[in-house]
Amino acid sequence: MTLVDSKAAVHSDPCRRWQIRVRGAVQGVGFRPFVYRLAQRFDVTGWVRNDGEGVMIDAQGRYLRAFLDALRAECPQLARIDDIHCNDLAPTEQASFLVVPSGQGKISTVINADHPVCDDCVRELFDANNRRFLYPFINCTNCGPRYTLTKKLPYDRVNTSMAQFSMCRHCAREYQDPADRRFHAEPIACPSCGPTLGTDIAEIVSRIGAGEIVALKGLGGFHLVCDARNESAVNRLRHLKQRDNKPFAVMLANAASARRLVALDGGAVALLQHPARPIVLARRHAARLPAAVAPDVPWLGIMLPYTPIHYLLFYDAAGCPRDTRWLLEAQDLVLVMTSANPAGEPLVIDNAEAHQRLAGIADHIVTHDRDIVIRADDSVLRIIDGAPAFVRRARGFVPEPIKLARPVPPILAVGAYLKNTICVTRGREAFVSQHIGDLDNVRAIHFFEESVRHLLDILAVEPCAVAHDLHPDFPSTRFALDLGISTVAVQHHHAHVAAVAAEHGVDEPCLGVALDGFGLGPGAKNWGGELLWVNGGQWRRVGHLKPLPQPGGDVVARQPWRMGAAALHALGRGGEIASRYHSQAGAAVIAQMLENNVNTPLSSSCGRLFDAACGLLGVVPEAGFEGHAPMVLEGLVSQPTANRDGWRLANGVLDLLPLLEQLIDQDAQYGAELFHGTLIDALTSWIQSIAMESGCQVIALSGGCLLNQVLADGLLKSLQRSGLNPLLPRRLPPNDGAISLGQAWVAAHDPGLAG
Repeated sequence: MTLVDSKAAVHSDPCRRWQIRVRGAVQGVGFRPFVYRLAQRFDVTGWVRNDGEGVMIDAQGRYLRAFLDALRAECPQLARIDDIHCNDLAPTEQASFLVVPSGQGKISTVINADHPVCDDCVRELFDANNRRFLYPFINCTNCGPRYTLTKKLPYDRVNTSMAQFSMCRHCAREYQDPADRRFHAEPIACPSCGPTLGTDIAEIVSRIGAGEIVALKGLGGFHLVCDARNESAVNRLRHLKQRDNKPFAVMLANAASARRLVALDGGAVALLQHPARPIVLARRHAARLPAAVAPDVPWLGIMLPYTPIHYLLFYDAAGCPRDTRWLLEAQDLVLVMTSANPAGEPLVIDNAEAHQRLAGIADHIVTHDRDIVIRADDSVLRIIDGAPAFVRRARGFVPEPIKLARPVPPILAVGAYLKNTICVTRGREAFVSQHIGDLDNVRAIHFFEESVRHLLDILAVEPCAVAHDLHPDFPSTRFALDLGISTVAVQHHHAHVAAVAAEHGVDEPCLGVALDGFGLGPGAKNWGGELLWVNGGQWRRVGHLKPLPQPGGDVVARQPWRMGAAALHALGRGGEIASRYHSQAGAAVIAQMLENNVNTPLSSSCGRLFDAACGLLGVVPEAGFEGHAPMVLEGLVSQPTANRDGWRLANGVLDLLPLLEQLIDQDAQYGAELFHGTLIDALTSWIQSIAMESGCQVIALSGGCLLNQVLADGLLKSLQRSGLNPLLPRRLPPNDGAISLGQAWVAAHDPGLAG
């Protein structure tokens, strides 16, 4: 459409008056000043306001059709229009166009995610003649915090943590001027009236340069920050945070700086610069940073500055240059930027809490006096099949809704035990919370409960039912059962597949493969490599991986050598266990356990299959964190290779013991490539055979194993070559972070909730 630039270019009508209802992400994004400017352009009188449903416009004039076309075509960059509805009204006397105070009513709008400081504000930040020169909380209508400081809707200053700051006359003038970039920018502030940082930027940079660990308050919580090039500081942070070998993310000034450390193509650069400013996983160059930053793995999580404070750190480290050319030039400063929380606990957001919980980790704690209302970790993504894929979905993306195939009842879904999220449905929208984490400690459970309350409150939803995992001992399950409303128990892998179906708008039968570490199946069985036929709330198991014993139960996830021993036993080579794993304490005992079938529950888990491969190849016998060994195994792959004799398929059961036997005594790199390539071919044959029997061409790919780039890329392409239509998660991660959406979608099909 050609955008209308003048009244002379459009057809005029007799004077008409319309009531225009706009729904979508239209609050806190400059939508009202945008409407005001359009009204001036097209001689429209009337008013615009926020309310519970979005934006309401009373518009009168002779160019309303052109006004409406421009409203659709030119909306602000951060806005998202879902629906526009117009009603005719009787014309009346109106002399001007006004922005009026927000209305009330039932809440059905959404609040935008947090956004990085925009280019205009960055220019002002480093303009010595600007009154916000070097001000750490500069923002405007087009940028800054949103979700993490909003207590309730409508998105007005009084409903945010900025309510305590009274605007000075200069900020008030900008806030009230529809022609100003800061018109109704709810977090508007300046050095005279806004939040203040507790420590000078120069002191923060000096402390980091001296090897100290600094706790720095940001948008959705505190970060722990140190110099990534200082091996002693990184090792000390790892020790104090009890981080084991889990990689740290680093922040760099810009893409030019990032290219020094990692390989970046155009897609990765675009993802780095995405408005959410996520952590992006990219393959690193050798020996550019101490190994302690990301031990064992070839990927590095990198991100760019997204708050004014971040920019100021790099500015000071660059020597406080007089112009802004440095913003595009490679900089030396590399900052470890990791969530500020003791191991396994939720992110710290409160000043007093920071001094209490981080005192034993950080050498210095930097606070400010703008409260964080809701915690939000940094989002993490990687490129899979040429497109972004979530590892963790949080800041910058939450609470953007996922559009469902049809309207559903209001449902609360409480997710799983690991990588927990919650989901709330409202009409055709599903709102999945930020990453909450593992519900394995009291603080994490309190964060989970806090997130439930906040999401229900901010969306003004009263659920008619709560969906939960089939496992009776999950804290989320117990929470659901204690609410006193209708409950729907959803099998773990059914939820995995349903999440992909919901995201892609599939409301018909499909096949779904769920490749993860653990989920409770019927009869208290350990599942994790499942092929399911799914039709909304209905499902049946049509295939699975051949189970392997787990000597010692869940401990095998941290000791992959045990799964190597289990594979040897299953292959009839149990006599080799004690000698092959002689360096591992208890190897002989494990051999006896397997021989006597004592504490060796069977599992069809794909995650345990990866552990078995790692155990046989000697890759990370003892893992430092969940998924550690499989990540290292994936990192060894240059070119997957397949052996057609590596699997057997009968009655829907995929047996990969032949592949595991082929790995014994192999070189680790060759074994990794053989394992990945053969697994891809085996899964393709398995899925294809069931697809032919069922007549389903749509294949939902789910489960945490699909965070493996080699596996996900290869399986997607292989299934496409087979004429099938595979769907990968794109709006949520494939792991348990998507379970809540799947639970909600399954519950929405419950006959008892219809209508």
